[in-house]
Amino acid sequence: MIQFKDQIGNLHSFEVTPKRIVSIVPSQTELLYDLGLEDAVVGITKFCVYPVHFKATKKIVGGTKNINYEKVKELQPDVIIANKEENTKEIVEELSKICPVIVTDNYTIEDNLQMILDFGKLFNRRTEAQKWFDKINFAYHDFQNFIKDKPSKKAAYFIWKNPHMVAGKNTFINTLLELNHFENIYKEKGRYPEVELKKIRLEGDPDVVFLSSEPYPFKDEDAFEIGRFTHHAKTVFVDGEMFSWYGTRLLKAFDYFKLLQNKI
Repeated sequence: MIQFKDQIGNLHSFEVTPKRIVSIVPSQTELLYDLGLEDAVVGITKFCVYPVHFKATKKIVGGTKNINYEKVKELQPDVIIANKEENTKEIVEELSKICPVIVTDNYTIEDNLQMILDFGKLFNRRTEAQKWFDKINFAYHDFQNFIKDKPSKKAAYFIWKNPHMVAGKNTFINTLLELNHFENIYKEKGRYPEVELKKIRLEGDPDVVFLSSEPYPFKDEDAFEIGRFTHHAKTVFVDGEMFSWYGTRLLKAFDYFKLLQNKI
C-alpha cells in the first residue's frame, strides 16, 4: 500500500505504483517525461507541447480548463496529475470520480523541488528524481551567487490584454521575479489582478515592463501602448515558460535568466 499526500493536503492510497497517468498540466507532463515515465503517460492536454512527439503518441483530453471527461475515463487511468492554479476545483472534483487526482501547488522553488521528489516516490523513480533535484538545486545556488550583487529594479509582469492583467503575489512568476531582484510593483494586489495602464506610474512606475509570451502573445504595438504610460520603463518580451513552468523546466530557466540579466 502506497500512501501519498499531495501539495494541497489530500491523502491518496494506491495498492501498487500507478502505471497509467493522465497529466493535465503542461509543465508536469514535461517533468513526467524527464523522470522516464513516457510509457506510463496515456493522456495529456492540447497545451502539453513538450516533449513534441507526445502530441502524436498520447491521447489529447482537452485543455487545462476544458477537460473531456469521457476521453479521460476511456483511458482507464490509475492517477491524474493536476495543479491548483492550472485546473479548477470543479475539474478536479469531476475527475476524482474516475480515479485519484494528485493536485500540486507550486509558489516557491522549494515547492518545486519537493514536487519532483514526491513524483519520484509515487512513481518509483526515486533515482531519476534525485538527479533532477540535485541538478536544479546546484543551478539555483549558482544563480543566487550570480545575482547577489545585481541592483534591484521595479518591474511589472503582464500576462494578458483586454483586460490588462499582471502577475501578483503568491505566484511562481513572482517568486522568480524576486529571485532576479525585480521588485514586483503589483505584488500586493492579488495573484493575477486586472490593472489600468493610466495608473501604472501611481502604482509603482516600473523600471522594467515584462510582456510574457504566454498565455497572451504580446506584440510590438502592445509594448508601445503600455510603455507610454510609464516614465522611462524598458519594455522586454520574455519567454513565459521560463517564468511560469515548474518541474524540470526550472533548470533551463536559470541560464535564461542570466542572459536576461545581461540584456537589461
